[in-house]
Amino acid sequence: MSTKPLYLFFAFSTFVWTSFVHSSPAFGQVDIGLQVSSFDKQFHQDVPGTLDKIRQIGFRELEAGVTYGMPFSDFKKLLDQHGIRVVSYGTGFDQLQNNPMAVVKEAKAWGADYVACFWIPHQGNDFGIADIQKAVDVFNKAGKILKENGLALVYHAHGYEFRPYEDGTLFDYLVKNTNAGWMNYEMDVYWVKNAGQEPLALLAKYPGRFPLMHLKDRRPGSPNNLNGSSDKESNVVLGTGDVGIEAIMKAAGKAGVKHYFIEDESSRSWEQVPASYAYLMSLHL
Repeated sequence: MSTKPLYLFFAFSTFVWTSFVHSSPAFGQVDIGLQVSSFDKQFHQDVPGTLDKIRQIGFRELEAGVTYGMPFSDFKKLLDQHGIRVVSYGTGFDQLQNNPMAVVKEAKAWGADYVACFWIPHQGNDFGIADIQKAVDVFNKAGKILKENGLALVYHAHGYEFRPYEDGTLFDYLVKNTNAGWMNYEMDVYWVKNAGQEPLALLAKYPGRFPLMHLKDRRPGSPNNLNGSSDKESNVVLGTGDVGIEAIMKAAGKAGVKHYFIEDESSRSWEQVPASYAYLMSLHL
């Protein structure tokens, strides 16, 4: 059976819920943004039209870091015209290691409050304590510099960090050895689940260490792994997968999450993201 009617229903619901949200004090406490990579294909084809769609859905916050071939000043002007703000700026591990002040300059140009790193470099599938220890050093040093310049550094795990180490995982070692005053974490609930972990348990274990969160759901029955890889087509509309989005949303704010970004890596993101946004609106958070 075609899923198009469901997507159309949720897309229509988006506009209804967008109107409701502005009059809902409870929802006003929760910021729902978009990770721009969800619409990579569309941005490459039509930047202004894609921003129109993003704003129409209801988003006012983005996690971004590229301009899709446009001059930075032009892209930033379009964001301002649409009333959209970049809250989190994405950068690479090497940039944090080799030139953190350049990262500071770029993040401030975007107007971001956070700088997010999404990957710790390693060879193939070989990832261990030496890689984590190097990351601890880089994140602490760069995080201190960013903090001194009014920015907050976060790291986004992809799953390979949850490999066993001593009495816990490599991720436990990373969290325990990084200074919470200098850097923290962005939880991607999909990748936590994909690594065989439970987002709720991780939030409870490290309250206050996850100021940012990626919201992404997974098709039930999808296999777990500790390699940081998955079938992108297993991304489904929020609330229809096995991640447990509703329970996570109810607990996240109490655990210190301040900003949320919907991310959808599937080929259906153009249809699924509005449906996911509408689902979140229905939770009355």
